[in-house]
Amino acid sequence: MDNDFKKKFLMNRDETGRFIVKSLKTGKTYFVETLDNGDRNDWGDLDPVTKKLTGSYGDKYKGSIKPEESLITEENGFEKIYMLDPGQSPLDYINQLDEKYS
Repeated sequence: MDNDFKKKFLMNRDETGRFIVKSLKTGKTYFVETLDNGDRNDWGDLDPVTKKLTGSYGDKYKGSIKPEESLITEENGFEKIYMLDPGQSPLDYINQLDEKYS
């Protein structure tokens, strides 16, 4: 992957939940995206008096993306794409892959 793609991938990472892991064990680089499965609740500021949600941030800073926004595609040069089950740790999965590759 070139540096321009890496910059694009990491842009607004707090909003997208994207991150890159470089294994110290194997030297392999892993690109990780958190996909939104659509069951998230809106979030914002809770008014202490009315107990109502105000200032909803919608899609901002939710730490995930919609599947159609994924940059991890064959068209972008990815050969091995893994989809994890909800709740499965990407870092643990990377460790498991590293055990296979070492």
